[in-house]
Parts: sequence; C-alpha cells; structure tokens
Amino acid sequence: MLNRMGTTWPSDLDVLLEEEAAAFAALQDRFCAAFAALEPAAHFAEEAWSRPEGGGGRTRVMEEGAVLERAAVNWSRVEGAALPAAASARRPGLAGRAFRAAGLSVVVHPRNPYAPASHCNLRLFVVAGEPPAWWFGGGFDLTPCYGFDDDAVAWHRAAREACALLGPEAYPRFKRWCDAYFFLPHRGETRGVGGIFFDDLDAPDPARCRAFVRAVGEAYISTYTAILARRKDHPWGERERAFQLLRRGRYAEFNLLYDRGTRFGLESGGRTESILASMPPLASWRHGWRPRPGSPEAELTRRFLTPRDWLAEAEGAQRDRRHGRGAADAERSGPGGGQHRD
Repeated sequence: MLNRMGTTWPSDLDVLLEEEAAAFAALQDRFCAAFAALEPAAHFAEEAWSRPEGGGGRTRVMEEGAVLERAAVNWSRVEGAALPAAASARRPGLAGRAFRAAGLSVVVHPRNPYAPASHCNLRLFVVAGEPPAWWFGGGFDLTPCYGFDDDAVAWHRAAREACALLGPEAYPRFKRWCDAYFFLPHRGETRGVGGIFFDDLDAPDPARCRAFVRAVGEAYISTYTAILARRKDHPWGERERAFQLLRRGRYAEFNLLYDRGTRFGLESGGRTESILASMPPLASWRHGWRPRPGSPEAELTRRFLTPRDWLAEAEGAQRDRRHGRGAADAERSGPGGGQHRD
C-alpha cells in the first residue's frame, strides 16, 4: 500500500499496524473509563491532533481530581520519513527509514502520597525498506512514595502472569530490563519497584506478540486500579505531601534525562503538550535534603528503590509460614514494610 509520503508498505504490515492502532484506541477508552470510575471530582479532557508527515492522535488528560491529581492516557498513530535515533538505537541499520507507529501511553500521578504513581506504554513500529521490519515494545512500572510490600507483590505477580504467554523466561528477562531501564544513575536508585519492560519484540509470531501486548494492558489496568482503590483514602498530611513532591522531582529527572519515549516524541516532531503530559503536575527539589534514618521516607530508598525479586521473597515467606518459620517477618501491612511511624 502507498502512503501519503509515497512509501510502499507490504500489505501484511499495513494490516498489522491498522489493527493494532484500533486495538490501542479501544484500550484508551477502557483505561479512561476505569480511571473515571475512581475519580468523583474531575473528567478527562480530549484533544485531537495531527502532524504534517501523517497521522495524529488523541490526548486525554484529567487534572485536579480528588483521587487523581493528573492522569494522561494518550493514543497515537503516526508516520514519518526517517526513523528517529531514539527508536532505532538497538537497530542502527534501520535509522533513517520511513516508519509508521501506533501506541498508547499512560501516566498517573495520584493526589494521595500513599497511592503510587504508575506508567504503562504499548507500541508497535513498522519500518519500510528491504527487508521491512516490525516490532512491539512497552511495559509498565510502579513508583511509590511510601512503599507497601503487598502492592509490589501484586504488581509483579500480574506482570508474571501476563508474560506467561511468551514462556517462563519472559518475566525474569523483562523484569531485569525494567530494573535497568528505570534507573537514575546520577541518584543511584531505581525510579520505583519496577515491573516489566520490553522492546524489539517480533517473535515468536505476530499473533502471539499481539496477545501478549493485550495481556500486558489488561494486567496493568486491573492491578493498578485495585492498588489505587486500596490506597486513595489513606490518611496523609503536610509531611507526606512534601515528600511526595520531592519524589516527583526524581520522576521528572528521569523523564527529561533518560526516557526514550520522551526523546522519540520530541525528535519525531510529536505534539509537545502530549509528550510532556507524563510529567507530574507539581514537584520540588530541596538542596541537600536527607530522610531521617529509620523513618518511612528512609525506608523507601532502603527497601523499595533497589532491584528485588519480589515474587521469590513472597513465595519464600509463604513457605516459611507453612512450616512455622519466620512468622514475624511475613507479609507486612504498612508503608516501608511495617506500620507507619513518625
């Protein structure tokens, strides 16, 4: 098929791209409905946009809600004459080729400091030339200010279940990739408790890859909305709000310095407002601030901002309980793994 730039696309890739674009648009509707069901005080505003090279998208942003201070659920289906460097870093031979892409990008910043922020991205690239190429990418990650073991375990359990479609090796691989990707080297810490991250996924076949991407989307929305429902009414005050704004500063640092999606959007001439909708609505930086040792704020870094095998730890604790060992160290109910304390 010939597109508006005069590029000829194989019919199978054209069908794959259009079907996935439609599937991502349907997921945008589903995600927005799920978030709206939790938010009594705000609504999504939609902006449709287009780009000169072809394609466009729908940006949906909710702001100033009682539960969700900002939620952005953005769908796009775009094309361009030259694949940007941010999208071809792992495939340098494809740099400069004509491309088409469809994707869904989701970022949520709750108001309650005890409710974690989250991010999900699902995308498909098709690239013209000889030979043509296609691949899926995406994943999801969770960024708490006050960590709960139960949330981290549920998050990773859902990730593992979604990855089962690709075999038992997929979850450990994509988890390690997520831990490495969402890392701030200048801070020496991960962005949060991780999740899964994948790119260049084109095996074993398009049907299996598509089913996996659907499973990732469903795992994200079902697990994250359950976490939000548990945490949105947790009592909080000025101390927790101040810490939340500091942690959001770290989130902003990652997005502006390291995030490939942000770079791709800007390098490809994307809509700036849509790209930067992922940023937290408010953030702060305090020179030389350090949490008090032993405080819940210190526990975030010690226990939650370093890669951990959450599922192995939880399953090991469960085995210990069955055998009467380690009951005192079993699943913990409060932030930082224990009860909140001042």
